[in-house]
Amino acid sequence: MAWGRKKGGGRKEPLFGLPAALADLRLSPSDRIPGGGDDEKPAKSKPKNSADRSSDSGSERPRPSRSGSKRRSKSRGFGIGRLFYWTAVLGLWAGIAVIGVVVWVGAHLPPIQSLEIPKRPPTIQIVGIDGSVLAQRGEMAGANIALKDLPPYLPKAFIAIEDRRFYSHFGVDPVGILRAAVTNLLHRGVSQGGSTLTQQLAKNLFLTQERTMQRKLQEAELALWLERKHSKNEILELYLNRVYFGSGAYGVEAAAQRYFGKSAKNVTLPEAAMLAGLVKSPSRLAPNRNPEGAEQRAQVVLAAMADAKFITEAQAKARSVSPRSR
Repeated sequence: MAWGRKKGGGRKEPLFGLPAALADLRLSPSDRIPGGGDDEKPAKSKPKNSADRSSDSGSERPRPSRSGSKRRSKSRGFGIGRLFYWTAVLGLWAGIAVIGVVVWVGAHLPPIQSLEIPKRPPTIQIVGIDGSVLAQRGEMAGANIALKDLPPYLPKAFIAIEDRRFYSHFGVDPVGILRAAVTNLLHRGVSQGGSTLTQQLAKNLFLTQERTMQRKLQEAELALWLERKHSKNEILELYLNRVYFGSGAYGVEAAAQRYFGKSAKNVTLPEAAMLAGLVKSPSRLAPNRNPEGAEQRAQVVLAAMADAKFITEAQAKARSVSPRSR
């Protein structure tokens, strides 16, 4: 194989056995396709380092990937959507459960056609020749007294100690229940009740004294019914004429006659406070059995009336009952 040489020691061209006449046949630079040869390939540019990039682009920085941000926003929106969905589902099932409990409790309520005092054993009175009452045995239900005929501080004493929010709740007081629950938790026992005057009236009218969850639910449902059927003053009047005061006395009139020998229309402020204090524990705090306990409880009622601005501080410091009244 013969090889041709370029004059001046240049590029070697293969001859591949060509004749000598064709040995000098070579391509000149003008015959070559511009940019197509191997000799004129552009040199690959080297990647710039961080310093070069910063100098070339100035403050230009690489943009964050949009796919990552979209993925994060989509997952965040999906989590919030799931939260709202399960909240709605749980709320729906809770509502269905509440409706079911209300229907079940309503189906087991006692008859509520009238607001009559439950049947009690007859009262026996022993009178003298002159007609005076010497002794009395059995339960005593006093005559009904209108709210307007009572001294104003008498119903206020019951509101102050039993149901301060009587005129603002709807029969059941969630605030009172929460406050009683916190107080009982702090004292590690049942030291305060959350029943409203309306609930107490419902219990006295229609229910037994047993302490069960069913009875409490019935009490709450009956309280709502009473609030819808009667005004606040009517409920308060019914309560004062139905509540039990111990020693067989039902209603403020019977209690005033039993403990003070006078009508409820004529009781004094300290006597009204003592009557209101009896509701918590009628048998234990009855003045004819436990005068000291009744006196202490009456002072608590007077302090509550002063705190509610029903009476002044000076009135709250008065004695509950004079020795003559006992």
